[in-house]
Amino acid sequence: MHLLSAEQIWKSYRETPLLQGISFSLEQGDKVGVVGVNGTGKSTLLKIIAGKETPDKGQIVTASGIRIGYLPQSPEFQEDRTVLQQVFAGASRKYQEEKAYEAKAILTKLGITDFDQSVMQLSGGQKKRVAIAGALVIPCEVLVLDEPTNHIDSEMVLWLEKYLARFTGALLMVTHDRYFLDRVTNRIVEIDQGRLYSYIGNYSDFLAGKQQREEMAQSSERKRQSILRREWEWIHRGVKARGTKSKSRIQRYEELKDRQAPAAAQGMEMESIQSRLGKKTVELKEIFKYYGERELIHNFSYLLQRRARVGVIGPNGCGKSTLLKIMIGQVQPDSGTVTVGDTVKFGYFSQECEQMDPNQKVIDYIRDVAEIIQTPSGPVTAVQMLEKFLFTGSMAYTPIGRLSGGERRRLYLLRVLMGAPNVLLLDEPTNDLDIQTLMILEDYLQGFEGAVIAVSHDRYFLDKVVDHVLEFRPGGEIRQYLGGYTDYFEESQVEARLKKAGEGSTPKQKKGKPDSPKKLKFSYQEQREYQQIDGIIEALENRKQELEQEIAASSSDYEKLSSLLEQKEKLEQELEEKTERWIYLQELAEQIEAQKGQI
Repeated sequence: MHLLSAEQIWKSYRETPLLQGISFSLEQGDKVGVVGVNGTGKSTLLKIIAGKETPDKGQIVTASGIRIGYLPQSPEFQEDRTVLQQVFAGASRKYQEEKAYEAKAILTKLGITDFDQSVMQLSGGQKKRVAIAGALVIPCEVLVLDEPTNHIDSEMVLWLEKYLARFTGALLMVTHDRYFLDRVTNRIVEIDQGRLYSYIGNYSDFLAGKQQREEMAQSSERKRQSILRREWEWIHRGVKARGTKSKSRIQRYEELKDRQAPAAAQGMEMESIQSRLGKKTVELKEIFKYYGERELIHNFSYLLQRRARVGVIGPNGCGKSTLLKIMIGQVQPDSGTVTVGDTVKFGYFSQECEQMDPNQKVIDYIRDVAEIIQTPSGPVTAVQMLEKFLFTGSMAYTPIGRLSGGERRRLYLLRVLMGAPNVLLLDEPTNDLDIQTLMILEDYLQGFEGAVIAVSHDRYFLDKVVDHVLEFRPGGEIRQYLGGYTDYFEESQVEARLKKAGEGSTPKQKKGKPDSPKKLKFSYQEQREYQQIDGIIEALENRKQELEQEIAASSSDYEKLSSLLEQKEKLEQELEEKTERWIYLQELAEQIEAQKGQI
């Protein structure tokens, strides 16, 4: 079913048009990710689709009765509203009463449990999560989300992935979480130099398609240049007969010469700029930190290695940022010691981003750190460094207030690196940075000779950069894992399954001779369950497919659709429980077989 069309959308804020004749459409079931370098117009396009901004030219055409839900990148809140009132802003009282339970369930999943609290008392991250709940609970056929994964932790991101996978309308979103794009989307649109390019498939398919498109464009350009060389030689040899045929050939040459070459892909070059780091880095001994009566950090000791690549993860508000601030001396521990080596030079990229003067020019903001810096390739001026960070031409003299949120983060990152640090502390560096910048930052960190500690919920970034994970747990415990995020996640899932199955506890040993290994076997109930569970799961999966077909056929009947969606959610929960149970029974069966083989 066709839901929405964008037809020849043009939009300008500066001299160069931001969006140049963009057209695309959305069908029911489309889940579209919008990607592109910061400042190319992704958020602007979403605002135009949602009706929050008007294009200079072109129009948005929707099918009859189509409702558009919208999550802005920076939501606005009214002072006199509670959390629940903010979620239902604009909804009828009857609808609020009908959906109160669902709204509270979504808020709880997003870590918000005080529904009567004033929204103005919430942190920035909590406000974003309230806005997400508001976007999800209000019914719509087209859901537009701008950076939904910012400010929510990995567990919430996983929940949001599953929620959006069940959404039956059309989804259009901007996010820089590449795993999220891979698992949720079935189409990617890229905004590049004001134009829009569409790719069928998820983020991995987009990467392959983009490479193919660029290779074809470069191949066509090589052919054009080859023809131009031949025609130029022909023209300059001097043609005796200037007939119609010759004139047409000259005209073709002029047309080829005037044809615009494909724009070279923008690339941000980041050379490793750092000071020498001695043997002594940063050592934490028996650190305790409390926030009121709540213990954020409990008896944590850690010695930072010179080439450490550490990822710090945990729920929002658990103390991750506090740990970084303790290391650099911005926050003092309640007890314990922090020892910092004489040669350590911190580079601290804060989550909040430092306060920037909106009237200050980009070039002056960087010159406040240094006019010239030394790199492995020689001295580089502030202007040259800005060009490496994609602030080219007139952008260097643009007031900071005219930059997009992502461009400001990129500028702030440059300023941090201009200080030539040898220990980098990055607090949520991936928020608001475009994917291209993230890829270059990841490459930079891999070649960085100093130590890196990164607080991040970006699973892809952590897998690419870190080889050691610190996880904040309840009660202030900090658990250490080797490997990247995926290694940590797999190990923690095994731990959770063993704990749930009761296999994590160590049995008490009797006095005297040690017990022989306990013989494993199925109970009568487990044996029956093991024999039947495959058929049960298959039946649940078949019922799920039937429900999905019924949902697709009931898009115009809201009451029936609501009932079917509720049935589907319960079914998926049951399917997940049965799958977990199947895993446990399968592992137990394998252990029983292995034990038989040892007898």
